Amino acid sequence: MQTMIVSDTLNLDHIHSGLTPQARALLRELDLHDAIDSTNAEAMRRIERDGTSGLVISAEQQTAGRGRRGRGWVSPRAANIYLSVVWQFRQGVEAMDGLSLAVGVAVADALGERGLPAVALKWPNDLLHGGAKLGGILVETSGHAAGPTSAVVGIGVNLAMPESEAATIDQQWTDVKRAGGIEGSRNLLLATLLNNVLPLLADFEAVGFGPWRERWLARNAHAGQTVSLRSGDKEVIGAVRGVDETGALLLDLGGTVQAFNGGELSLRPVS
Repeated sequence: MQTMIVSDTLNLDHIHSGLTPQARALLRELDLHDAIDSTNAEAMRRIERDGTSGLVISAEQQTAGRGRRGRGWVSPRAANIYLSVVWQFRQGVEAMDGLSLAVGVAVADALGERGLPAVALKWPNDLLHGGAKLGGILVETSGHAAGPTSAVVGIGVNLAMPESEAATIDQQWTDVKRAGGIEGSRNLLLATLLNNVLPLLADFEAVGFGPWRERWLARNAHAGQTVSLRSGDKEVIGAVRGVDETGALLLDLGGTVQAFNGGELSLRPVS
């Protein structure tokens, strides 16, 4: 069992001390809050005033945290990581294809650096440990679809979720403490996340998802499994054959492999 300090208060100096020189150069501003509705919502508000790259928002607690498809994100005080990073893409939303998958790899790598191995990835943006949800990625955009666009990359990682708070979670979940713990403090983990995510964002428009694809496939939680893919009342069932160069999910539908992409799709294993 690793040791882990989760009750430490987020501290600018402590976080900065854990940053690499590269991450420190890419970080324009680190804005810490005690309580906030949502770090992604605050990042979107800040974009309206100044949407340049390198703004990072984090908080001890979210009062209206959110995940994909309008779901709430349980966000108790000083228990987890709630983090949003703003980055501008000059070429628009197409330059972001596969971004949430690549960020998932970077977050899993950061957790591995702090001593938590075997973090798996569920398409398109969940982090799993032992088959249960450990964290998630939420990418939102503001700007022109074909021109300069700001991305808000939201990252949530469960560290030590109180049982009383978890009662409202409607899926199987876990946290870092239950998964075995990590080395160091919450501040050090947040710094390690930025060490991995900021360089990814700085390079992503130039290189795309391609360099991250094999690393995502190595952590694919449902490789070869039969899954259900839903969008509203529509459903397809097929075997997972990985992802393509854009991050689209590849499903084998009775011998024909098709690519699926879109933020409203929901994947579930078929028992």
